[in-house]
Amino acid sequence: MTDHTYDAFFALHHRLPRQGPGSDATTRRLLAMAGPQPGRPRVLDLGCGPGRAALLLAAEAGAEVTAVDLHQPFLDELTEAAEARGLGDRIRTVRADMADLAGPGFADGSYDLVWAEGSAYSVGFDTALRDWRRLLVPGGSMVITECVWTTGSPSAGARAFWDRHASLRPVAGNTAAAVESGCHVLGVLVQPDSDWDEYYVPLAERAAAADPPAPGTAEVLAAVREELEVRRRHGAEYGYAGYVLRPSDPRWRTRPETSADRDAVHGVVTAAFPTRDEADLVDALRTDPEAWLPGLSYVAEAPDGSVAAHALLTRCLVGDAPALALAPVSTAPGHQRRGAGRAVVRSALDAARLRGEPLVLVLGHPEYYPAFGFVPASRFGIRPGFEVPDEAMMALVLDDSVPVPTGTIRYPAAFGV
Repeated sequence: MTDHTYDAFFALHHRLPRQGPGSDATTRRLLAMAGPQPGRPRVLDLGCGPGRAALLLAAEAGAEVTAVDLHQPFLDELTEAAEARGLGDRIRTVRADMADLAGPGFADGSYDLVWAEGSAYSVGFDTALRDWRRLLVPGGSMVITECVWTTGSPSAGARAFWDRHASLRPVAGNTAAAVESGCHVLGVLVQPDSDWDEYYVPLAERAAAADPPAPGTAEVLAAVREELEVRRRHGAEYGYAGYVLRPSDPRWRTRPETSADRDAVHGVVTAAFPTRDEADLVDALRTDPEAWLPGLSYVAEAPDGSVAAHALLTRCLVGDAPALALAPVSTAPGHQRRGAGRAVVRSALDAARLRGEPLVLVLGHPEYYPAFGFVPASRFGIRPGFEVPDEAMMALVLDDSVPVPTGTIRYPAAFGV
């Protein structure tokens, strides 16, 4: 990009409502998926642009936001907007390269939440996962939105455009990359088409009113018009997706169980409950080929390599639609309340996402499982075939592109219900 095209590009984008696909509604949904935050969370907004997300996070989450961008005029816009809204004490702007974050403001463990809407492409999704996680406090989260393929077979026209600009992967490809990097996936949101309209409609109006003779403007306008045309022709083939991620707890190594673990799993489950019923349930489910799903019985290892916790997902049905049942979840008494149970549940849910499973159900403590994203199953018209408190029967949608089934839950026979 020459100096003239650089200036023309930013002149075209200044004072636009957004610098990429998004909406306040999407920002709020991603924030909710990140889970409860401290009373005054410290947020690092990378590639903030003029700060639409930073302003919302400061105003609605009470956050102290460090907003980073390389383009000083965007930071000036944000400072002006923050002062006008009475948020000047909540937002600090920093001109810096998010590919090279150094200095006292970017020390390890400095932030509760790292936020990057529409900006990670400039460093690459995998690089963002690798380099930004160090900035989080233990238990902190990252929110990254990324352009993705939404079809398994993109057309030649769509590929011809995107191959020049970015290396797109399908939603599941980024999910797998996040898990491989050592992150748990708290949620994935494929953004609605209306998020593109919030960016493209004002941009198209600005482009139509631009003055082509200005140096560099003709080249920038040609690029913008090509991008708008590609979206018109091929918009069903790609989109933006938001990933809400949390680095795994380094204290606990999690993995699928092996045949060598069975006695240890039986011991942990027996010790975790008043009777052997749950341990016997695990053993019975292993013998049911319609219920047992290889790779979805997970263990967390203690530092000495022993099994500290166990979580099991097996096949159930809602009506005639496949779902997963999370049960039982067990932590050895000596390791309880230290994060082993949370670690093994998150790893089991990650494995389910990677399999493409759309829905998980759990009958459990209503103060524990919402931290994983579970909500009352009744919100979706899902009910058990027996009487339980409504708040105790919960559901977690792993893939919101699949319609959530309604009806009665049908558990494997081993559950006895």
